[in-house]
Amino acid sequence: MPSVLPRRPRRIGQSSLAVLLLGLAACAPQPSPPAGETFVPDSSDVPTSIILLLADGAGVAHWTLASFADEGLAVRSMRTVGLVDTRGADHTVSGSAPTATAYAIGKRSRMGYVGVDADGRAAESVLEVAMDRGMSTGLVTTTAIVDATPAAFGAHNRSRYDYGPIAREMATKGIGVLMGGGRAAFRPEAQADSLDLLAQIRRESTYVETIDALQDLDPDTVESLVGLFAEGEMGIRSERGADALTTMTSTALDILGRNPDGFFLVVENEESDTQSHGNAAEEIVTTEMLDFDAAVRLALAFQADHPGTLVLVTSDHETGGLSLPHDQDREIVIQYSTGSHTGTLVPLFASGPGADRFGGILRNDEVGRILLDMVGR
Repeated sequence: MPSVLPRRPRRIGQSSLAVLLLGLAACAPQPSPPAGETFVPDSSDVPTSIILLLADGAGVAHWTLASFADEGLAVRSMRTVGLVDTRGADHTVSGSAPTATAYAIGKRSRMGYVGVDADGRAAESVLEVAMDRGMSTGLVTTTAIVDATPAAFGAHNRSRYDYGPIAREMATKGIGVLMGGGRAAFRPEAQADSLDLLAQIRRESTYVETIDALQDLDPDTVESLVGLFAEGEMGIRSERGADALTTMTSTALDILGRNPDGFFLVVENEESDTQSHGNAAEEIVTTEMLDFDAAVRLALAFQADHPGTLVLVTSDHETGGLSLPHDQDREIVIQYSTGSHTGTLVPLFASGPGADRFGGILRNDEVGRILLDMVGR
């Protein structure tokens, strides 16, 4: 079935630069165990809840722009810092589908695959393991909720663009909170049998279509929530609303945080990726990174009240080959080497129980296996 989900065009960049080589100070990691062996952490290293925040497409240069714009970034308080190798099962420069899948199932996969391994076989995701344990679960994004990153956690498909079946799987899986764009994928015309998923969602969950309606909700009265705020992507901050990402994040935390058995939540800002594909201006990229960091701040505030919470901040890959050379006054200017993805390692920040397991350089599938180990206990 052809795609019915609206997508905005992406402009390809034109300038070429030297490869960005930047290092991060990292705490010594506790490595993942070799295959066949089991890592047995101290009980204090096992989180009760996990918040995974992803700035899609953001590399070190993206975070540099944010840091120069605001020296009080929330991520500065996260003392464990690492780097993630984003390669896929059969490629070096990856994409959101296989890299998010590596985080979700602990296995590297192929381009376009979501929630399945390199052989196309469905593998249980960390979100599904969490659900099996009685934990609450949530997916929040500024793009379509059926897009690659959330789909890798909430569905299993050999094509990230098979939006109708992905929407159906997400809507019927029992995920407690789903928020983002992508309303078109839930309409009857997106389903092979013309099922009206939106009508089903309205019967089974609290459903909202605007951020204003979301802000009017009393989270304490909501058992499950679906918010679909656009037919396709929600757009940049000025389009989706200045409080959209933070409102979605805080509402998700309020709802999921009521479960005494804990929760697993993924929060994504897609626009750091989309705008880098379009080689956007410094102000736009910086704004998206700062808005994402505001969501991180909410996660860390929740952690302060619930010390058993692990907060992870990273990306799926770097986009744009963004680098920061200087002008004649030795002030930075932003330049791109591509309008696509690069193979650059991406930063990871961790805080909370088990955070030290994420220091140093890790493969993306290693990060996924650690998450699976944590929620599976």
